[in-house]
Amino acid sequence: MPIEPQLRDDCQTKLKLTGVSKKYGDVDALVDADLLVRKGECVTLLGPSGSGKTTLLNIVAGLLPLDAGEVWIENKLSTRLPPFERDIGMVFQNYALFPHMSVYDNIAFPLRMRRMAKAEIRSRVLKTLAAVSLSDKGERMPSELSGGQQQRIALARALVYEPSIILMDEPLAALDKKLREQLQLEIRRVQRHLGITMLYVTHDQQEALLLSDRICLMNDARIVQVGTPDELYFRPETMFAANFIGESNIFPADVLDRSDGSVMLRGPGGCALRTTTDRAVSKGEVVTAMIRPERLRVRTGDHKATGENRIPARIEEKVFLGEATRYHASVSPRHTFVCKTLTTANTSSCGPGDDVVLEVDTDSIIILRDTGNVALQRLPDA
Repeated sequence: MPIEPQLRDDCQTKLKLTGVSKKYGDVDALVDADLLVRKGECVTLLGPSGSGKTTLLNIVAGLLPLDAGEVWIENKLSTRLPPFERDIGMVFQNYALFPHMSVYDNIAFPLRMRRMAKAEIRSRVLKTLAAVSLSDKGERMPSELSGGQQQRIALARALVYEPSIILMDEPLAALDKKLREQLQLEIRRVQRHLGITMLYVTHDQQEALLLSDRICLMNDARIVQVGTPDELYFRPETMFAANFIGESNIFPADVLDRSDGSVMLRGPGGCALRTTTDRAVSKGEVVTAMIRPERLRVRTGDHKATGENRIPARIEEKVFLGEATRYHASVSPRHTFVCKTLTTANTSSCGPGDDVVLEVDTDSIIILRDTGNVALQRLPDA
């Protein structure tokens, strides 16, 4: 995919990948990857296992040779540079702390390897300990710390020599859910406070949404889409993006008309859906459309009323989730939409068997770029 035009190659560019590819025998591990990371950004590589995330990270780190393409760090061609010349810090899932060294000495280690003066080492270590909220733990041994504290020490060791970029390879994957959520917030706080440029690998979509300035979504060794969390959630371009991040109602729709960017669709059950798109669609075409469950409003009492972006439906199932309520609503014999609403005092007003109308705004109906596994035969009349 092309490098995003809004991210020009300028003095703010920390990392640039162009056409990066890697094979293991006949198996593609990474195919033609283009990516820009700017100063102070946290960019997350998100995708399922085997999508190429760690391969891309290791190529950036210099731990893995590439077969094609270029790696630029701070506008310097770094494709063939060894890891120690790339000015990169790394944080691993297993922390990789030295068990026989104190916390202070673990953090000081990369500075001593660079032969810095003792006074400068002390100043930097104390400053970095404060940044990760562990100023009182300098004399402890790693075994005396919790898993979350050890991970913060690993982050501090990567921060202390002020590398150009910090790479993080699923650093929280081994932690329990509550601790992982706490550390996600801590990493985000430190990254923003210090203006760190970070490339972060995860397969957890919630982690990516929380941490990232932008997300690089990957699948089958390719970059699928790059954008802000809002863009990937509300404007996914492909079936994979729509399904991998969040929950989606995906359905075929007939294009009835198009004018000035406005498109009229005929959806399941014959409903009339108006949306806007920059996709090149034509009257008579069958496309794949998507609506997020929380963008559908469940209306009772006027279920016989018709009109644009009003979908007659029957509630098949209602699931109470505490702060939210999920409805499964049949909109045609072959299509059921999932709706999610905040639980209120009026939520109990409809249930299984009730006829309702599902309302949706024009900008909440997304026409996807590919069809995935949706069968795009013309819909039967209602």
